[in-house]
Amino acid sequence: MSKPIPAKVLLDKAVLENPYPFYRQLRDEAPVWRVPDTKIFIVSDYALIDEATKRTADFSSKMTSVLYRKRNGLPGRIFRRAGVLEVLATADLPVHETHKRAVLPSFSPKRIAELQDEIEKVATCYVTKAVDAGDIDFMSAIANPLPMQIVSDLVGFQGADINKMLRAAFDSTAIVSGSSSLPQLAWYMIRSLLINRWVARQLKATQPGSENILGSIKRSIADGTLSQMEGAAFLHLFLSAGGESTTSLLGSAVRILADSPQLQQSLREAPERIPNFIEEIARLESPFRYHLRSTHKNTQLGDTVIPSGSTVLLFWGAGNRDPKVFEHADKIDLDRPRRHMTFGKGIHMCIGAPLARLEAKIVLGKLLEMTNDISLDPKTPPQWVESLQVRRYEKLPLVLSRR
Repeated sequence: MSKPIPAKVLLDKAVLENPYPFYRQLRDEAPVWRVPDTKIFIVSDYALIDEATKRTADFSSKMTSVLYRKRNGLPGRIFRRAGVLEVLATADLPVHETHKRAVLPSFSPKRIAELQDEIEKVATCYVTKAVDAGDIDFMSAIANPLPMQIVSDLVGFQGADINKMLRAAFDSTAIVSGSSSLPQLAWYMIRSLLINRWVARQLKATQPGSENILGSIKRSIADGTLSQMEGAAFLHLFLSAGGESTTSLLGSAVRILADSPQLQQSLREAPERIPNFIEEIARLESPFRYHLRSTHKNTQLGDTVIPSGSTVLLFWGAGNRDPKVFEHADKIDLDRPRRHMTFGKGIHMCIGAPLARLEAKIVLGKLLEMTNDISLDPKTPPQWVESLQVRRYEKLPLVLSRR
């Protein structure tokens, strides 16, 4: 019998930077792992994650608690007050479907396709500037600001400061990162409150006839589908999730390209394969490693009993490398059928996934088209954000060689 997995492993810095050996251990030894001396459960097996997403009555999306790092390095939980507003990603049926219908037209295939020219224009600007510079931090030069500018334009924010919006997006995800200390959490919450007030003012100033997400939400408030508070929470959600996911995806994709000149060249010669590459990066380096579920009654998943009041983490990043589902799971296979869980499963499939894919396709296409080589800066190594939930580079220094 293998030794019990200690709780301290979950937030160990080395594990956060390279979690995949740990994920493998979990799948092999404890596919539903109860973190010792807690009511926190980690699900790492693809089939069990899939099952949990379908059992919405047992595994609620309502965020009853968030995780934090105790002074001793162990994970703890802070409980949210009952009745806290839940919006889309943290709402159960039937509220989730009501909220989804309120904004779905803004993410229709037709609407996303209409954004292509604008994304091309923005991407050309950012990539040209980066290639002209030659030595860059890819995150601050392209991966961070570009998706936030697209989100800002799509939502319809007026007079937006991209850097402040980016910081707000990262603060929001840091609150649920699972690896922040209590003082850090308090600071992130204060700053999130300030951006939420700004978002509310933007919503108040918007006319219901506006053809953007702000307008869609304003109309939903006018017809009683959403409350004013729900509308503001919606916009804050788009700000954080919309920027974070594409930013992380772009950083991981470019890092892997920088590590493989052969792969770079093959994609330059066959750019129609870039979407296949994006799917593999999304699988291998899931921008959000997990999302939370909660239990309001005793239940069971696999062989593990999960008591009422538990916090359950569905680890997409582990399920996406499950060898029972993906042959040679740790390697890139551009011919692999799309089965990954990166953008969620079940009713909570991310409605912004097509936009993230389109942004990544255009940015990577431009970058490969305008360069002969993308390589890591030998003087400065890449640096990951220290987070249990988010898989994003803090810094990714590159040397770009213009074609």
